[in-house]
Amino acid sequence: MHDVEAFREERIEVLHALIKSHPLATLVTTTAQGLEANHIPLLIDPEPTPFGTLRGHVARANPLWRTSKDANVLAVFQGPQGYITPSWYPSKAQHGKVVPTWNYAVVHVHGSLRVYEDAEWLRRLVTRLTESQESPREKPWHVTDAPEDYIDTMLKAIVGIEIPVQRMQGKWKMSQNRLPQDRNGVIKSLQSQGDAASLAMLNILRR
Repeated sequence: MHDVEAFREERIEVLHALIKSHPLATLVTTTAQGLEANHIPLLIDPEPTPFGTLRGHVARANPLWRTSKDANVLAVFQGPQGYITPSWYPSKAQHGKVVPTWNYAVVHVHGSLRVYEDAEWLRRLVTRLTESQESPREKPWHVTDAPEDYIDTMLKAIVGIEIPVQRMQGKWKMSQNRLPQDRNGVIKSLQSQGDAASLAMLNILRR
């Protein structure tokens, strides 16, 4: 990923927070046929420091766990993003020297992939994955709500993956390179739009 100092985000707690709020990773691996991307929800564990560990699972039928075992992989987590029109910049009316851009927050995670087939390891993982998404619900669903023999069968159909993180790169491209008046124009315009994507980007801009 092209590194620009103005957009660089290096705080581990901020990078982890984006992963937790946007856990669906694009997991990029190298195969005999070339690069391949799979889309997999992953949990981030802060240990071991400084970067932590990613964990998730894939279908046993997915060749990824065989072809990429112990290989270097890249997990990409996409946060809030959206188009920025130059019409939102007050400087447009002043001199017209403005162009459109795209704002986004993204985390790239590098590490080597480990594989787990142990049923208890997998049960703990799917329980954590489920709780991470169900806990905010009024009546959360629990893994134990399903018949135990059914869960046992489903666990046999998946394989666990773990990525001890070797390197993390964060990029928060959020109009930091614009004049304060233009940044304020973006903030006001996103607020007036009021949709979920605009408000998510607005929260980052305000911080």
